[in-house]
Amino acid sequence: MQKRCLMLMIYLSWGIYAGGLANLAWRAQWGFALAWLVAAPLALWLYIVKFPALSPFMGYGRITDEPSLLTGRAPAKVTLYTALGCPFCPLMEQRLHDLQKGLDFELHKIDVTLRPDLLASKGIRSVPVVEVSGRLLIGLVTSKDLAAAIAEAGAPAGAAR
Repeated sequence: MQKRCLMLMIYLSWGIYAGGLANLAWRAQWGFALAWLVAAPLALWLYIVKFPALSPFMGYGRITDEPSLLTGRAPAKVTLYTALGCPFCPLMEQRLHDLQKGLDFELHKIDVTLRPDLLASKGIRSVPVVEVSGRLLIGLVTSKDLAAAIAEAGAPAGAAR
């Protein structure tokens, strides 16, 4: 199973959250509405925090990483596209921050949860997505593969790859 979140499922989960809140408010069940308003985001946060331990039981397998041995200056522009509610996005962000210490590249993070225009223009259907000089890496990519893509993008034109 690929380690990524389909944007359709993220939108569906936020729709269920908003629909449940609207239903409880419409029926004037204010106590339950308040509990839903607090409990649902808290449950999502807990799910994201505990996801690496839960992933083997959900069919994703263990969340492991292959470290990178590359270091140095990589003058590449790296953009991370994330969405609120994706458990893989914080893992990818942490990997990029760790790599940034060794490779010293420029990192931009864009939350695409409320940006369907950007999703359509880039052809993004799932997150996390890392864009390195026009190349898209989709899903939870290892640090080794990320570092290789960043180093390749930062290499001078005509350099041996």
